[in-house]
Amino acid sequence: MTSVLEIKLLEPSWGRDCRNNLYLLPTGETVYFIASVVVLYNVEEQLQRHYTGHNDDVKCLAVHPDRITIATGQVAGTSKDGKWINCVFQFLALKLNQNLRARENVIAIRTIPLHLQVEKSGEAEGLSEDAQLLRDKSSLEPTSPIYGQLPPNVRIWDSVTLNTLHVIGIGFFDRAVTCIAFSKSNGGSNLCAVDDSNDHVLSVWDWQKEERLADVKKQEKPKFVLCVTFSENGDTITGDSSGNILVWGKGTNRISYAVQGAHEGGIFALCMLRDGTLVSGGGKDRKLISWDGNYQKLHKTEALGSYEQTDIKVGINPKNLMTFEIFSMQIPEQFGPIRTVAEGKGDVILIGTTRNFVLQGTLSGDFTPITQDPAQSSGFHPSGSVVAVGTLTGRWFVFDTETKDLVTVHTDGNEQLSVMRYSPDGNFLAIGSHDNCIYIYGVSDNGRKYARVGKCSGHSSFITHLDWSVNSQFLMSNSGDYEILY
Repeated sequence: MTSVLEIKLLEPSWGRDCRNNLYLLPTGETVYFIASVVVLYNVEEQLQRHYTGHNDDVKCLAVHPDRITIATGQVAGTSKDGKWINCVFQFLALKLNQNLRARENVIAIRTIPLHLQVEKSGEAEGLSEDAQLLRDKSSLEPTSPIYGQLPPNVRIWDSVTLNTLHVIGIGFFDRAVTCIAFSKSNGGSNLCAVDDSNDHVLSVWDWQKEERLADVKKQEKPKFVLCVTFSENGDTITGDSSGNILVWGKGTNRISYAVQGAHEGGIFALCMLRDGTLVSGGGKDRKLISWDGNYQKLHKTEALGSYEQTDIKVGINPKNLMTFEIFSMQIPEQFGPIRTVAEGKGDVILIGTTRNFVLQGTLSGDFTPITQDPAQSSGFHPSGSVVAVGTLTGRWFVFDTETKDLVTVHTDGNEQLSVMRYSPDGNFLAIGSHDNCIYIYGVSDNGRKYARVGKCSGHSSFITHLDWSVNSQFLMSNSGDYEILY
């Protein structure tokens, strides 16, 4: 006598550790899953149909834009004794064969296989193709991924016929498939999936061809946004502490483009040049990289050592090649990592480093220091046309803020200049030094001419702060021993 195990009623749905697991089909059926079974439940008619193609717990569900095709992803499971029986149901009905058709009893069964006809002898007949493969242990090695372990996969099936159309990802997914979705822009020809591996790999598939198109591992979430600039079309461009460049669409909070790992370590500077080229400066890797309007790499300058020039041929096919040059030069390590980048006159680029140096050069040439000493302090003229920069050695420089050209250079003492402060009317510049003195310069020609008019002494320690009165007639200063003088 033969008895047939058949699912009659399954409820409720599984929602403890999954998302997007409930849909309504055009047929009026509600589709959800419980354990390894996908349920199609017509509430009005109180009828259920079941897709039983999976051999372990289902964790995710997606409905194709055609509202007929369905994709479901499952976990990897292992039986305690390595046997092929591994499917879990909580509520099943036992339907006996025609000889016992009059008896129907609802029973609770914890672990049974799918599509199994049980004879008194214990032999199994009518097994599914997967079940037959798993059952035939004589043809499997103990190391086989099928023996003792049911690999995670995604099954695409027809919700009308309940036939499996495609199975993808066997041998690629790790632990479980936790999230899936069909594409919409191309008629649903692509399927996106995320597995439960440590890297939570995101993969994109052509499910009809069962081919993987791309996969991306999880990126560590950046802790900080370190710099920001704007593109010509109004997009916002950010550089973060993980070395990524992200482009945010104008007027939105959505990322429209991402350059993952543009730098090793944080990106400290972004500068959009007049010709539309984006220049980024890295801290840890000490690289200056330029990007075109499509955020493809053009030039790379490394603060590491020697000068090197390489011709690179790129193109879509051998008949359509484009040639450009990538320059890789080494800025002496003594200048330190790049901290800021600014555009100068013509094709000149200015670089400020973490060791207080200002370097000048071009993307296709050498960068040389324009300040011989590390910068320590700075102050802008009230007109904003020039900036005064004090160094660690007593030298100070004045630069044109628009062209970045050097206007003048002076020296007062041989100690660190801690503060540079223009008077409110722009006619004086006060310089606080670590030699305990304040040097006063008369300023003319809108900050382009300087003449020393005096020196203030009286502090018993180095100058830390100073400020002008509103009428530019008086000074207040502070020193390292917290002394305040007027």
